[in-house]
Amino acid sequence: MAEIIQKDGTWVFDGDALRLTPGRDKNVSPLRRELGELIVPLGALAGLSFEQGRKTGRLRLRLRDGADPLLQATGGRLTEPHDPYQLLVESDRYGVAEYLVDEVRQALLLDEVPTDPVDAYLLPGPSVPLSASAGDGTASFDGERVRLEWNWKTEESKASAGARSIGIAEIEAVEWQPAVGLENGCLRFRLRHAPTKAPAKYDPNAVELWGFRKDPLMALVAAAVQARLPHPAAGPREVVPAQREADSAGGDDHDALLRRLRELGELRRDGVLTDEEFAMAKQAVLRRL
Repeated sequence: MAEIIQKDGTWVFDGDALRLTPGRDKNVSPLRRELGELIVPLGALAGLSFEQGRKTGRLRLRLRDGADPLLQATGGRLTEPHDPYQLLVESDRYGVAEYLVDEVRQALLLDEVPTDPVDAYLLPGPSVPLSASAGDGTASFDGERVRLEWNWKTEESKASAGARSIGIAEIEAVEWQPAVGLENGCLRFRLRHAPTKAPAKYDPNAVELWGFRKDPLMALVAAAVQARLPHPAAGPREVVPAQREADSAGGDDHDALLRRLRELGELRRDGVLTDEEFAMAKQAVLRRL
């Protein structure tokens, strides 16, 4: 077993998995503290490296593409303080860090672990239920439904529609974008049959992020949802029986579809949807009628 203990966290390798525990130091990011301990199986690893500096070094863990829903949801955009796969190492522990790297490399070679991408998640993603508040709203996820609630900073046309509740079967994709420079970020849920190009400020299925300290916590919600969506490399989305019935001719609830049409009309009047986006979404609903 190889182990390194630092203020930033503790990494332990037992030959089968690498256990990553965030430190209790005040400088450890809220995202890493909330994410908690990660157990990364050997089969999910692509490599481990160590970079020496004058005062501190850094361990960097690389996972196989597609192994982790957190990395899939964030697209590699988590910055250094929030990245759970990096560990700051004090200069007096350089030897221990190098020993850890050697142990992981030998295990990868002995087990002949491939480095190619995977078509199924090898890590479970953040545990649920969870909730995060940042930017113009709060996003909660219980494993089945996403709930979006707005605060006093939300743009009026978006807030007027009230809180949103979105079933996992309705979600086609999820994205998390950090705020960069003058560009705001977002947590956005892209829905089946309801495409939109509206900015997050006006999108009722998105939380706008402004670059504050709690923004990265929204990445945990994104990852938890991502873990329950079909893997991007697994081929076309399978239609579950309940969804197949809803999509079949005459299988939809007529009143629910009429309510959806009214909602789309309100979104167009409020400027959330363009005329083109409204027409596309309307046609999708009419086909189901």
